[in-house]
Amino acid sequence: MANTKVAIIASNGGLFDAYKVFNIATAAAASDAEVGIFFTFEGLNLIHKEAHKNLALPEGKEHFAEGFKQANVPSIEELVQVAQEMDVKMIGCQMTMDVMNLDKDQFIEGIEVGGAATFIEFSKDANITLTF
Repeated sequence: MANTKVAIIASNGGLFDAYKVFNIATAAAASDAEVGIFFTFEGLNLIHKEAHKNLALPEGKEHFAEGFKQANVPSIEELVQVAQEMDVKMIGCQMTMDVMNLDKDQFIEGIEVGGAATFIEFSKDANITLTF
């Protein structure tokens, strides 16, 4: 997938959302794609220093926790680290952070903070665009 660019918008903040976002992002990065994720609204939970370690399963889906364990599925914390090591670009939405009174230092290391225009600049020539 060399020369492929994948742009992802993460606007939801649950555990299933995190797996979707980071599984796609790391799979694409492992295939030599350039990957960027724009985290907005509840999606900011996925890169928040504390929140990404304690994401909730959807109500009624608690049984998945045991399945994840049995299948040796990596934690979101581990997937975030893998994404960072693979140079996945992570952009926290400035507007949402302002509205929610959040500062960059409340998020994992290495994120960029920017507005929609920052993401548009990254994604304008993306081959694949996904929203979760």
